[in-house]
Amino acid sequence: MTYKTIFSGQLEFGTERSFERVQQMFEHRSENYYRQILLVKQEEIFKPESWTLEIPRHIAMATEKEWRNTINMLEFIVQYAIAGGLSAWMVEEGKVIDHRHIEPKGDKAAVQAFLRGRELVKESGKEEEAMKALSRAIDKFARHAKAYERRGFVNYQLHNFKDALYDYSKSIDINPEAAEPYLGRAIVKITLEDYEGAIQDLAAAIKGSIPLQSMYWQARRLKGECHLKLEEFDKAAPEFKFFTQRKFTPDDPNYRWRKRALFNYGRALMETGKYAESIALFDESLMVDSGEEDIADAEPLLYRGLALKKAGKIGFRKDWEEAANRGSKRAAELLEQAAA
Repeated sequence: MTYKTIFSGQLEFGTERSFERVQQMFEHRSENYYRQILLVKQEEIFKPESWTLEIPRHIAMATEKEWRNTINMLEFIVQYAIAGGLSAWMVEEGKVIDHRHIEPKGDKAAVQAFLRGRELVKESGKEEEAMKALSRAIDKFARHAKAYERRGFVNYQLHNFKDALYDYSKSIDINPEAAEPYLGRAIVKITLEDYEGAIQDLAAAIKGSIPLQSMYWQARRLKGECHLKLEEFDKAAPEFKFFTQRKFTPDDPNYRWRKRALFNYGRALMETGKYAESIALFDESLMVDSGEEDIADAEPLLYRGLALKKAGKIGFRKDWEEAANRGSKRAAELLEQAAA
């Protein structure tokens, strides 16, 4: 039986000597352990000009043996890397059968400093400690793209937006194929209201990720919101369409944004004159329980009323009355105007 497999990522080996040693071990194990039954080829993934192993994105149909051999090889090789990481998926009919994230975990100072910093990032109140650990990783290995990316996130949390942009940009310079720093830099640009710049970075994040990753859908949703800010409604609608058609599980970070995405999709369609479709989306939005970061029901009610009025249908006053009762000042103003 064969499965769809996807490999993506980059490993840094730091020195020419280490890089050449890894190449020799790869060749030896490929011939003697795996009989060349691998999903990646040595001449395609090793980059002598940068002393890296790079797999921008490799998709192949594979047997379980080919998958297992390739994973075992990469897990062996990664112990000699100083930075980076690889992700791999085995998929059957759109369902993930196996997923591996392969990264350095040895005793090198840069590796340990990064791992410590990354864990500290997850702890509230540990931002300064995380910053020191990640800076130490960078001091030990200047091409540590992932350390720059995580430090960018910490700087963003601390509202050091200029420093965050620098860190994310450095990460991109080192590894322009990685999606994470583009997404991070886009979020900083959104905060600074640079929506056009954010859209460019979000497009790069979408290109560099795959639909099996949560960040792919986060980037889609945020790109749609940026287009809305710029009143580019015809460009916003497709992003929300893709997002709202995806079935997220409750443990997916995108799950709590369903109500907001449906509402914004409705807004985009309403502004392009597709009133009936927008009304249906506002209806659907009102049926979704609001998440912590989501919108209050007053907004879909307000806009459903606007769409009904634009479509020449009755019921808009009732929606505005309910929206006003839920705190919408604009709905109250529209009611006053309608009564005048």
